[in-house]
Amino acid sequence: MATALLLNDDFYTNTDDKYLEIFSLIWLDANVDVKDNRDTEVKLRSIINHIKKFQDIEQCEQYIDQTSQKDRLILIVSGPLGQEIVPSIHQLRQVISIYVYCMDKNSNEQWVHKFSKIKSVVVDLDELVSQITTDHKIQKKIEEPLSINIFTTNVGAGKSTTGVNGEFVFS
Repeated sequence: MATALLLNDDFYTNTDDKYLEIFSLIWLDANVDVKDNRDTEVKLRSIINHIKKFQDIEQCEQYIDQTSQKDRLILIVSGPLGQEIVPSIHQLRQVISIYVYCMDKNSNEQWVHKFSKIKSVVVDLDELVSQITTDHKIQKKIEEPLSINIFTTNVGAGKSTTGVNGEFVFS
């Protein structure tokens, strides 16, 4: 009998949770498992539950390529890894936002201006969480389907349905 090994990037991840929301967060950083990042991950999960972590560019790029175009991916990437992966994934429809989390903001701001999906370059994890929270609220309104109820629900008993609502249905 074969047993499956859970990789560290699936820590806290329930595979069914991915299908409950259209947004996924991808975190590509060589130091993604540092304790400070773990605390930030908990905060980010309160915004977007599905988080996938990578330390390897090829694995991350392959995961993004295999993701459906209907999904919406938000990418957090370190400065050096971002310079490598962003040019190859920036044009993909499923990637909607990119955040560069780095230690040297000035040097990274020089290359990010070429890519419109990069929302910000941050050096502080709390600033990163705050920025993603703000942007996600806006993006959620744009991306999630809008439901509209066109029928009046306060029609009293005994009233005809051939009024305005009935005419609309049959026209």
